[in-house]
Amino acid sequence: MKFKRKIFLEKGALDIAPLIDVVFLLLIFFMLTSSYIFQPGIRVDLPRAVTSEVLHRDLLIVTVTSQDTVYISDRPTEWDELVSRLMLAASDEQPVLIRADKNASLGKIIQVWDVCRQVDIKNISIATTQ
Repeated sequence: MKFKRKIFLEKGALDIAPLIDVVFLLLIFFMLTSSYIFQPGIRVDLPRAVTSEVLHRDLLIVTVTSQDTVYISDRPTEWDELVSRLMLAASDEQPVLIRADKNASLGKIIQVWDVCRQVDIKNISIATTQ
């Protein structure tokens, strides 16, 4: 026995007004959340290096800006305070990361490096971008 099926296809209009509303709300959400994300810390333009590695240790960060100002943990320091803080890091065997701006004078970076070596810090690294 043969049955006949009657199938009617209705062509309807897809209402895209709710879709536009959702996309608009998502756009506003991402614009508002992304505009308030700032990288904390001191603005330093790091030099590029091809062979850099990512360090995942508790480090003492010494920052040298392009104006040759020295910071320890985002706080400006004088030379005597830098030496005493590095002595404390050496006694705790804490590694030191030197974040130097690429426009900082090489003499200031070498002075910080020499102080690290004088107080007998074994692990000294220089921050770069890949």
